[in-house]
Amino acid sequence: MRALIIGITGQDGSYLSELLLEKGYTVYGLIRRSSSINTGRIDHIFSSLHLRYGDVSDLASIIAVVKEATTDLNDDEYLEIYNLAAQSHVAISFQLEKYTADVDATGVLNVLQSIRLLNLEKKVKLYQASTSELYGNTLNTHSLKSLNEDSPMNPVSPYAIAKLYAYHMVKCYRHAYNLFCVNGILFNHTSPRRGHNFVCKKICDYVCRFKENYENEQTMKNFHKNYPSAGNLIDLSTYYDILPPLQLGNLNATRDFGHAKDYVRGMWLILQQETPRDYVLSTSYRVTIRKFVEMAFNAAGFEGICWEGSGVDEKGYLPNSSLPVVEVNEKYFRPYDLTDLLGDSTRARTELNWVEEYKLEDIIKEMVKNN
Repeated sequence: MRALIIGITGQDGSYLSELLLEKGYTVYGLIRRSSSINTGRIDHIFSSLHLRYGDVSDLASIIAVVKEATTDLNDDEYLEIYNLAAQSHVAISFQLEKYTADVDATGVLNVLQSIRLLNLEKKVKLYQASTSELYGNTLNTHSLKSLNEDSPMNPVSPYAIAKLYAYHMVKCYRHAYNLFCVNGILFNHTSPRRGHNFVCKKICDYVCRFKENYENEQTMKNFHKNYPSAGNLIDLSTYYDILPPLQLGNLNATRDFGHAKDYVRGMWLILQQETPRDYVLSTSYRVTIRKFVEMAFNAAGFEGICWEGSGVDEKGYLPNSSLPVVEVNEKYFRPYDLTDLLGDSTRARTELNWVEEYKLEDIIKEMVKNN
């Protein structure tokens, strides 16, 4: 009942830590040294964790923490390693190509090598956080209804290309060295702990600020004092000096969104199997980014967004408002865009008895409420 979480300070790492502690695990965590405090997501369980400084790009630090975490294991015990570390922002990977490769590709190789160098092939089970971005646009180019473990992979970003290297290295080590190592091919998942520059969190954060301004009585009075002809409360919240419109990229892109809590439970289930195997985790329910925006405003009590224009000129308006709450900005377009993702998690549902507990409406309500 020991685990090492590499990337423990992230969204998934924090939820996974909670899950494992509840199950009685001794939990080690690898964190990067930073001049600013970066443990906000795990501060509430900080004293229950064994945290060590290190980085997946530094082989020596991986060896040191794996060696410590496997000390004095009994013959029937093993260490579960969850490698969640990554430069995980797809758009940023186009700007940080080498760094993304160092962490997301070579970093995974370092984890695999550390196990071999310490002769721990029979004492470790490794979970590698893979991604639906591996598939690229094959859903459309191959006329598929959904994507499963056997679907063609054709990554379209430096992030996904690095992850594909890691995916194949895990499979290589599994067959070449009889190591229990697996890929969890997770589709998009989010929560109130998601990073602020990810689109789902960005949308929900904006909606929360919008609602705060809308409900602020003093702001309302000041606005109507300066603009007595405005007349409608909606115009208060959309006044650009108070809160400019939400800037987004491709509103037509579709994603299969789930809750991080459901997905970390799936990670754990994958490592409890007797035979190592890769699994897709997904909800099999997708929406456009446009629809996600509508659902977020609905969750905050604003209904009926109207869309005008198309492409980069498309804007979203609330009823009776002359100013948009959403605009398209070309700077948020990817150089090579992945347009559609929809997963098929039949294998996980059949073999792991995994099923998501959160519906997308519930996820969005939680994100809007807890911002």
